Amino acid sequence: MQGRSRDQRDLFDAESMAGELLEPGSVFAFLAEHRLALFPEEMFADLFGSARGRPSVPADVVAAVLVLQALHGYSDREATEAVTFDLRWKAACGLGVQAAGFHPTTLTYWRRRLAKSERPNRIFEAINAVVMETGVLRGKNRRALDSTVLEDAVATQDTVTQLIAAIRRVAREVTGGKDLVAEHCNGHDYSSPGKPRIAWDDPGARDELVSRLVSDALALLDHLDVDALEEDEAQVVALLAVVAGQDVEPAQGSDGTDGRWRIARKVAYDRVISTVDPETRHAHKTVAQRRDGFKAHVVVEPTTGLFTATKLTKAAGPQSADGTVGTDLLATDTTLTPEHTEEDEAAVATDGQEFPARQIPVEVLADSAYGTGEALAALDEAGHTAIIKPWPLRPAVPGGFTLEDFSVDEAAGTVTCPNGLTRTITPKRTVTFGAGCRGCPLRDRCTTSVSGRKLDLHPHDGLQRAHRARARQPAFQETYRSERPMVERSIAWLTRGNRKVRYRGIVKNDHWLARRAAALNLKRLLTLGLQRTGGTWQMVSA
Repeated sequence: MQGRSRDQRDLFDAESMAGELLEPGSVFAFLAEHRLALFPEEMFADLFGSARGRPSVPADVVAAVLVLQALHGYSDREATEAVTFDLRWKAACGLGVQAAGFHPTTLTYWRRRLAKSERPNRIFEAINAVVMETGVLRGKNRRALDSTVLEDAVATQDTVTQLIAAIRRVAREVTGGKDLVAEHCNGHDYSSPGKPRIAWDDPGARDELVSRLVSDALALLDHLDVDALEEDEAQVVALLAVVAGQDVEPAQGSDGTDGRWRIARKVAYDRVISTVDPETRHAHKTVAQRRDGFKAHVVVEPTTGLFTATKLTKAAGPQSADGTVGTDLLATDTTLTPEHTEEDEAAVATDGQEFPARQIPVEVLADSAYGTGEALAALDEAGHTAIIKPWPLRPAVPGGFTLEDFSVDEAAGTVTCPNGLTRTITPKRTVTFGAGCRGCPLRDRCTTSVSGRKLDLHPHDGLQRAHRARARQPAFQETYRSERPMVERSIAWLTRGNRKVRYRGIVKNDHWLARRAAALNLKRLLTLGLQRTGGTWQMVSA
């Protein structure tokens, strides 16, 4: 059942005895005074329902610990030790000096309950509600989109390690898997710990081992009854199938039917890099700089540095594209929800319809990763103004003509090249100049193809052209230069001491990201002058 904090303080209450030692304006002092107002008991009532039994740790105490844990980057054990021995944590949680802490698994228990609830990120929502009540973002008509890679909590595995681990996992977690592995997987002793003992500097020995492991994996997949598997078992088998195919290819001179395989001479798209956490991915900050982990996407108000929305995805793959995720995330920004008009209220009262879904239009700041045609179209449809560095145009010939040098007439369905030659746009939006390039005096600046220049026009080409033209205007460039870099400050706050995540999988780390952003928002609000006066949250200038 849900526990609750006592209305009366203990004799040795930490805040009463040492509250004057708390730094004014700190998160510790704020939680000590306003913890119950920020995290009221009823906010977590749905996590318990009508359950009876031993009372849990009070919700406001756990919420305060989760905020402080995310703010300081502590593990569960470090956080509970701080609650036990650190007077600042005791005061923030309303505990007595002699009060014992609780077991670290209590935090795991609460996170699981929150994750399974309809509002897993309610701590972020609660602090966002404070942001809205103070009006600190009122009139702030800009939002910045950005992302950063967070390093995973597991070791990257090579192909051999992944194959062996995936087969062992089938034996361990799939019904009947142990017997199937014993019967059909004879290329390696999967009960033996560690890597196989072979001459690793011998390419032939490595290829022979890979061939045996892949053959075992394929044989195991052939004998598994996929239709009879439970959901968790099906995921284990699917992981085996991915690992068995992503990094290998038939050996030279083989078609794959003779059991001869080798490590592929390429990197698979959206490659799984660990069977311990199959959702972690390789990500390249630059060609030479690679990180393994996840990608944290954020929406930030650049003046205050407050996070207004967050989302965590794989570090690479189609689901993590900045333009797509960023525009979708902006649409969830509750700080852009306008107040309902009298017409809205009347419509709801008369017809029983829901309030119209819309957002306050803002200027959206972002780098060129967000300058795709689809992202620009989504922002335009939502009524926002894109202050985004345009997607770079690369000429077919160094220093030559780019797409911008070709005139497009969408109404006529034609494109005219720099030499004045006009061609028709096909239904698939391709334009072929072909034989018209023969003898063209500008050919050396246009194409090196023997068949002439060919263009592939984006469905939103007109929107991209208009955006590039607007990006050349001084007002656009001044806004971008002065406001866009401010988001890097918020990214630095987010990753300081917390570049490496503590959990496995997207869901758990996404919830951590929201708690981290909530804790940073609270700290930032206090710096800006957050106070509670007359039962309301207000901003008071220093």
